[in-house]
Amino acid sequence: MAQIVSLHAVSHTPVMINFPNAVSENDREQVYQAFKNVGEQILQARPDVLLLISDDHVHNFFLNNLPAFCIGAADAYPAPVEHWLKVEKRVLPGDSSLGTYLLERALHNDFDPSLSMELILDHGFITPLELSGLPHSLPIVPILINCVQPPLPKMSRCYQFGEMIARALLEDTTEKRISVLATGGISHDLSTPRMGMINEAFDRQFIEHLSQGQAQSAIQYATEHVHLAGNGAEEVRMWLMAMGMSKTIMAQSNSKFEKNGHAPFEIDFYRALNDWYTGIGLGHWRLD
Repeated sequence: MAQIVSLHAVSHTPVMINFPNAVSENDREQVYQAFKNVGEQILQARPDVLLLISDDHVHNFFLNNLPAFCIGAADAYPAPVEHWLKVEKRVLPGDSSLGTYLLERALHNDFDPSLSMELILDHGFITPLELSGLPHSLPIVPILINCVQPPLPKMSRCYQFGEMIARALLEDTTEKRISVLATGGISHDLSTPRMGMINEAFDRQFIEHLSQGQAQSAIQYATEHVHLAGNGAEEVRMWLMAMGMSKTIMAQSNSKFEKNGHAPFEIDFYRALNDWYTGIGLGHWRLD
């Protein structure tokens, strides 16, 4: 049977790469080290595949076709799509069989995600991969959640989608070891007069709900207050999807180390960095 061997959630913003000197050296080095630690934790888990959860920033999809959820099922993913992102162009290997399997299981479980075999990955995927130092040879399966153009999938639906995806992975008859990296948020605002303003109180309260395993509280809090944390904060949906996955993992492991039925969540780093326009957070769910 397949195993989910690590589960992480991190912020993403291209300015961490494009404008490293916009913040102090101390802040920059602490953020970079936190991402390196995530990369080391993932490699220590010895995954065969990395499931990447992020959103598309109107590169692959536009108003003529904007799915709530999309699963990638390609053998390769060119990246990055943005010519201005200061990383080298690359082609990342995919796991098309796993992507196709997840689509089939989603449809069987009353979810209707779209399928793409031609995704070009943007900074939401590439920034965390670049900073964490993960090898380009690690196969990936991208899952995209619409966090850009309303109507957006409900916070609760993203959590439920995570529950289902984790169940599908654990029912896979292969012996693949799968790491999960959800990336987005936390509070930030783009292309508005509030750009550069960070709602640290929102970030810390949301993180606290995750830490306490309070799924319904996290969902309700995000639903009711996300508009106060900037349009980019809609990306907390990726964190909620990962939290849903942690519940399924605990339900099937019979672990005593849980918080309200979820794997314990630990925040590894958080700092509100206005000059990087984002509340930078990194955390993981303990699966041991």
